[in-house]
Amino acid sequence: MTNARVVVLGTGAAGLVAALSAYDEGAEVIVLEKSAKVGGTTALSGGVMWLPDNSLARAGGVDDSRDDALSYLRSLSNGMILPEIAEAFVDHVDETLDWIAAHTPLDVHLVDGYPDYHPEHPGGKPGGGRSCEPELFSLERVGPWSERIAGPPRRLRNRESPLGGGTGVLEPDVQREREERSIEGGGRALVAGLLTACLERGIEPRTEARAIRLVVDHGTVCGVEVDSPLGREVVRADAVVIATGGFEHDPDLTRDFLRGPMSMPPGVPSNTGDGLRMAMRVGAALGNMREAWWVPVVRLPGERVDGGNNVALLLRERTLPRSVMVNTAGRRFTNEAVNYNALGSALHELHPVSLDYANQPCWLVFDDEFVRRYGGFGSGPGSIPDWIARADSLAGLADVVGLPSEALASTVARWNDLVAEGRDLDFGRGESAYDWWCGDRAVPPGRDSTLGPIEHGPFYAVEVISSCLGTKGGPRTTVAGQVVDVDGDPIPGLYAAGNAMAGPTGMVYGGAGGTLGPAVVFGRLAGRAAAMTKEHVHVSV
Repeated sequence: MTNARVVVLGTGAAGLVAALSAYDEGAEVIVLEKSAKVGGTTALSGGVMWLPDNSLARAGGVDDSRDDALSYLRSLSNGMILPEIAEAFVDHVDETLDWIAAHTPLDVHLVDGYPDYHPEHPGGKPGGGRSCEPELFSLERVGPWSERIAGPPRRLRNRESPLGGGTGVLEPDVQREREERSIEGGGRALVAGLLTACLERGIEPRTEARAIRLVVDHGTVCGVEVDSPLGREVVRADAVVIATGGFEHDPDLTRDFLRGPMSMPPGVPSNTGDGLRMAMRVGAALGNMREAWWVPVVRLPGERVDGGNNVALLLRERTLPRSVMVNTAGRRFTNEAVNYNALGSALHELHPVSLDYANQPCWLVFDDEFVRRYGGFGSGPGSIPDWIARADSLAGLADVVGLPSEALASTVARWNDLVAEGRDLDFGRGESAYDWWCGDRAVPPGRDSTLGPIEHGPFYAVEVISSCLGTKGGPRTTVAGQVVDVDGDPIPGLYAAGNAMAGPTGMVYGGAGGTLGPAVVFGRLAGRAAAMTKEHVHVSV
């Protein structure tokens, strides 16, 4: 049996921040990771944190406020955000940024100009100021652990990536320098910085240690049962922080809880709802279970090293001019340039008679001029991967992918007419400042950055799959991250953060980093509160 004051389950941003926070409050900490590698879905992410009303923005002259932040969240919530949780999130943003600066080697700065995902809503920021990212970080600082961080190397800052409005392609000399110095950005940089801080404090995560059941004595959580290559053991503690990620890779849980179709999630395959099941067994109240961080993806050829789904997020390609999305009827059905989470609602539309999802499957269609100007799917301008379907004519393309040719031709003709008029009167593409962000940067911000005709063959199509970055449901918590039971009473000794908790922002994806912003804030709150669980409970096993 192993003892600690605080046990943290998971090594994504929420878990590592919780571990550091608990340690800095004087607690002995053990971190357990189910996978052989650390970082979870955070390590696969862009590493951006959405932090409204933050000090970095104020220093940069951005006009933001607590009222603006809360008004924005409230305007998007549909009643699903608990006001006290939203207030706790916003009120601890600056404190969390200050703590990161003082207690980790990370240098966090704004992603200049990155608009909120719904900037026209009350309190929204079309000019950005709420999305922050870590500066490039050398993984040499974590030594041998650099090989144990999940995901492939990522040499880009967010603003250089398609997610941040860039092309995703570095100049060869810049690429070479970053490779030689093991310099990375995004989620792996965020994980590496937090992990460095943990290792400097003597907190070394135990990998391949899967928590399977909470240990409870007279209603108090006082440890966890763990399976590892060494067998089953009990880790005893005064407090347990669940930061195990979501349940997107468990087909039973996704079927029973999620609101719409979801397949091929791009996150780490270890996200199978372990924390959710542990919390349910001890009577935790659940919240936000139908929601996820929705995203469209495209299936890639080959297999991923970690056994996860080999997919690419569909972001820039559906926003650039000279592309549209169509369903099996060959018709457009949405604003293609809308933020990826909001696009989920269009992909979840249920036909009232057939009871099929009307827009799944669907396809992104684009022309050769698109390829010449922009490339796409990892290729630079002038080229496109050979696994993408193509044909010399629209009718031929329809035959290749199984679409009604007359409908597809009519849809493209209608689109070209709208482009000629300079406005998408059908679905409003290009009306929001967000629509321009991943568009054509060679033109001034506006409708022209996302509107363009489809007219020059050959023509191309790729299937678009409704997926998610992670789920958003889990145990309800107090503002300090303590899990509550079905009667609303705190469960002694149990805390949760990140995608393992009931999402603090409800159905809302406020802006880039909407997952990681709340994760680091509530990771810190949960870790600090867990460290203050002073009473040592004796457990007989």
